[in-house]
Amino acid sequence: MVGALASVTGPFVRLRKLMLGVVAAVFAWPGVAGAASPAPRYYLSLGDSLSQGVQPNAIGQSLETDQGYPDQLLAIERRRIPNLKLVKLGCPGDSTTSMLTGHGNEAGARLFHCDRTGGSQLKAAELFLRNHHRPGEVALVTIDIGANDVDFCVLAGVNVGQCIAAGEASIRRHLPLIQRGLKRAAPAGTVLAGMTLYNPVLSAYFNANASVQALAAASGPVLKIINGEITAANRATGFKTADVAGAFKTYDGTVSASYNGRLIPVNVARLCSWTWACTPPPSGPNIHANKNGYAVIAGAFARAIGRLPKINPTPAGGLG
Repeated sequence: MVGALASVTGPFVRLRKLMLGVVAAVFAWPGVAGAASPAPRYYLSLGDSLSQGVQPNAIGQSLETDQGYPDQLLAIERRRIPNLKLVKLGCPGDSTTSMLTGHGNEAGARLFHCDRTGGSQLKAAELFLRNHHRPGEVALVTIDIGANDVDFCVLAGVNVGQCIAAGEASIRRHLPLIQRGLKRAAPAGTVLAGMTLYNPVLSAYFNANASVQALAAASGPVLKIINGEITAANRATGFKTADVAGAFKTYDGTVSASYNGRLIPVNVARLCSWTWACTPPPSGPNIHANKNGYAVIAGAFARAIGRLPKINPTPAGGLG
């Protein structure tokens, strides 16, 4: 009985092995659907310290983290594009000048080991884009830059007016050059987006010095001009604009928000809630966003970007 059963089942076993081998060979063939995981698509994050998620630690040292807006935006976009991979080339301390030329932020570049292959952050980004140039391979590029052109104008001993004028001129001159370089290097189908800036100077609202408070009050109109220039450059170069200033209610000085048991301006309350700018020592004050603030920035980018094209690049050597 056992021998008879074996004589019947033997051919079926051999046939089953043969079929499994054929199936395995088919799915291993290049270009056949289901053969392997989809080729990675990339999200390239560029800019200054915000693009690296910088936050202070317990002793006030600013460090790169995985809680920044690129990390949180990646999580949002991966719901639609699971094979999306984040590449961060942003350099803490970079201004529009140093991002373009590679000069002016040498200390920051050394401290944070910034990639300046080719001479600058822009050159490194262009090289990455040209090396990943199949249509759809780079799904998204985001950039935040310009804050370091003007943030240090409020330091003691600095001529505020001259410093801001120089910073504005730098943003107006250099940002379009940076964006055009990225657009030329990007493969077909890449979505490009920049952002407006929030205003860390508003934390001076709590300063007892009247002149410092006056500086904080005057910073709003100045930042509005700068954000207008950033938005205009985005529009002219085909970049979408994440309205971070709007999300932070940067220009809304209405005294109607509750913070630590008192009513304060809406823009100050949001700044204090979403950054380390109002945090006492040793962790603060620090101008960088906290995890919640980075989530707000990520949300602003997500709204500006909309739905990324859900396509995959053709694998090299594949059948199409």
